[in-house]
Amino acid sequence: MNNTVKISLLSLLCLALIAIFLFTGMIGQWDYVFPRRVYKIAAIAITGAAIAFSTLVFQTVTNNRILTPSIIGLDSLYMLLQTFIVFVFGSTSRLVTQPELNFLLSAGCMLLFVGILYRLMFKGEGRHLYLMLLVGLVLGTFFGSMSTFMQVLIDPNEFLVVQGRMFASFNNVNTGLLPLAFAVMIAVLLYGLRYLGILDVMSLGRDHAVNLGIAYDKTVKRLLVVAAVLVSLSTALVGPITFLGLLVVNVAYQLMATYRHRALLGGSILISIAALALGQLLVERIFTFSTTISVIVNFAGGLYFLYLLLRENKI
Repeated sequence: MNNTVKISLLSLLCLALIAIFLFTGMIGQWDYVFPRRVYKIAAIAITGAAIAFSTLVFQTVTNNRILTPSIIGLDSLYMLLQTFIVFVFGSTSRLVTQPELNFLLSAGCMLLFVGILYRLMFKGEGRHLYLMLLVGLVLGTFFGSMSTFMQVLIDPNEFLVVQGRMFASFNNVNTGLLPLAFAVMIAVLLYGLRYLGILDVMSLGRDHAVNLGIAYDKTVKRLLVVAAVLVSLSTALVGPITFLGLLVVNVAYQLMATYRHRALLGGSILISIAALALGQLLVERIFTFSTTISVIVNFAGGLYFLYLLLRENKI
């Protein structure tokens, strides 16, 4: 079965899951319920595409299939920022009650952090990629510890506001943010598509890519910016979903069985959207909102991560 057929089947699966989500179990007034479901699907599509593309790029650049952009501490920074806002300004602050302002602040701070990290780690010549990953991992742990410290001190009622930001959710996505998020994602995707052929070469490794004429260090910096923008966008929009990228990209590698990133990108995005649509169906129809989609995705992704580690040990 060639990859065109596989992409077509994945597209049909996505459309089927979206149709099931939109048109089944309709309770209440159609003109109220249906638009809300459409907004959820739009958020799912934006988030799924952003996480899939950012993880695919990040894994190719790092030449490691068990890493995700979250390793540089963006999820932990997001939670630290949300906790800090409630801790200092309270849950009634405009930074909490106005989603647009919170979205811009969260995305801006994450991009500023990534920019500073990249500038420090890639200063001068040499290979600083793994040092950057190590520093990001340490800072992510530090951000998580600071978040926990402040969460212990704040009022229990205000902690509920912070707790609502700990887990990704498509139930309360602000519809006013979707056009902005969609525009940013399309712009970044169009820019990143120029590098799909280069990513095919970079998947061979640094030495081979340099020998084949790739300006490796400059390309790595640009692609890491692409990954950082997309993961910041998805995290600021719906919250952190740590293992989604790891899950969908590795499934795409196994399913597509190719090194060409054009096919891998299409497969990863479709698998990501299908996984989120299925997860949201489970949250609403099976678990009746007693859990969140990030819990389901992280549970499945965590199990798959352990499988990948065990498989690598056997090899």
